[in-house]
Amino acid sequence: MPDGLHLRLTQESPIPLNAEIACAPGEVLALVGPSGSGKSTLLRSIAGLYSPRYGQITCAGETWFDSTAGINMATAQRRVGMVFQSFALFPHLNALDNVAEAMLDLPLKERYKRARSWLQRVHLGGMETRLPRQLSGGQQQRVAVARALARQPRALLLDEPFSAVDRATREALYQELAELREELKMPVVLVTHDLDEATLLADRMSILNHGQTLQTDTPDRVLRAPASAEVARLMGMRNLFSGRVIQHEATHTLIQWNEWRLRVRLHPRFQPGDAIQWVMPTSGVLLMPTRPHEDEMLDNPIDVQIESMLALGENYRITLSAGDDRLTMQVPRYLAQRFSLLVGQGLPVRLRGETIHLLPAEP
Repeated sequence: MPDGLHLRLTQESPIPLNAEIACAPGEVLALVGPSGSGKSTLLRSIAGLYSPRYGQITCAGETWFDSTAGINMATAQRRVGMVFQSFALFPHLNALDNVAEAMLDLPLKERYKRARSWLQRVHLGGMETRLPRQLSGGQQQRVAVARALARQPRALLLDEPFSAVDRATREALYQELAELREELKMPVVLVTHDLDEATLLADRMSILNHGQTLQTDTPDRVLRAPASAEVARLMGMRNLFSGRVIQHEATHTLIQWNEWRLRVRLHPRFQPGDAIQWVMPTSGVLLMPTRPHEDEMLDNPIDVQIESMLALGENYRITLSAGDDRLTMQVPRYLAQRFSLLVGQGLPVRLRGETIHLLPAEP
């Protein structure tokens, strides 16, 4: 039986499931999807807090659940560390006692020795006697992480663990999680609705909807080549359009989109005349005055009009009118100011064909 965490679950009701995931020791796997997509149900199934109808869950060579064999190991026996959005600390216990509560099977002296060690490892040394109400949100979350890891779990499950803290604290916790995962060679499954968080923390991500696994891959590959238009939408990709394949050439495919013919990277699985959808990241839309890309053959110049500009920190999200469609591009503030970009202005841009990914047309 392989190491790591492996899950394959199916059921039609009460919560539809058709999911399969795997998470290797030392890997962070993010479960991403809208509310009701099945993320928390999968996490609860791994922890033994929910019993699915069919399937199998194994971890570190142990079978935790097997519907065919009639195995459903109790939560306490699975030795899972779980961190919740709400921290779930005992309000009447101080930080040290909260962590020690996870090790009631150990002798008292050893229990508190390990609890102190874990608080040190999450940068809470000297705060052992503080009650949860005397700690900041970030400090409470560190206590929750220390408690989860003190049990020496076989897998660590994180359920929206950073959503209740401010941005600065969240980024500090990201760094601490990255340091801990280097030290702890266990599968880490992260449930999050935040795509930026998932792409930053996860080695791979599983995109879920209606209880079904739609795609599992590295964040970069999911963004570069989503498996379907549904995945592209769930990933928040704004540039998703319909078109038609014209022909294949030696190094590229030619597609028709509105009034334009676009050169894109070669997609031989589609035939000339096929209706397709195509998707590209906002980074694939560039201002014409910027330095040409190395592969100029796949640069597609088009004329558009600026429809709206939304300031987002150091960038502008710019919506462009392109025939019957709306393109979205991201432009740094300094470039927007340098080129005096204004709503209503005509603008030449180029679409980087190597960033365009073709998908089958939806029925």
